[in-house]
Amino acid sequence: MPAEQIDERYLEKPYYIVPNGKAGADAFVVIRDAMKRKEKVALARVVLSNREHVIALKPLGKGLLGTALRYPYELRDEHDYFDDIPSPKVSKDMVDLAAHLLDTKASKFNPDKFKDKYESALKALVKRKAAGKTIEVPEEVPQESNVIDLMDALKQSLGRRKPAKAAKRPKKSQARGRKRKAA
Repeated sequence: MPAEQIDERYLEKPYYIVPNGKAGADAFVVIRDAMKRKEKVALARVVLSNREHVIALKPLGKGLLGTALRYPYELRDEHDYFDDIPSPKVSKDMVDLAAHLLDTKASKFNPDKFKDKYESALKALVKRKAAGKTIEVPEEVPQESNVIDLMDALKQSLGRRKPAKAAKRPKKSQARGRKRKAA
């Protein structure tokens, strides 16, 4: 089947698939290359951790990428979550501005930038404990919210709305009086 027919919500865990010895290598390469040429993926059944799974096999480099798939009963229905989302009317300008912001912030996917802060902190804690140092529970510090009103921010960037605390301009007569005094 074409890979795009598999809904990404079904994708669970990836595995590298390689041939087992010389005897299977020829068949492996023939099947891999035919799948690559036809841009197809194969579905198979495999037992992992004492449980049968459906796995999607797709050519990747010189091998195959096997991705374990979830069963339909393991997926939650999106309607249970999305039906209550309101549908306000937004202007085309707002959507265009948001699209422009996405374009200016676009970058390439770089998983090397992902750091597991929890695991790093846990390793440091274990290392500290192994060195015989005392471990103190840190006090909880309330974090400030950085939630902003996206619509307000977009309107401000369009120049349609003045910032919340904009200084008032003096009246023309007051402004003239100040200029004379300054002169």
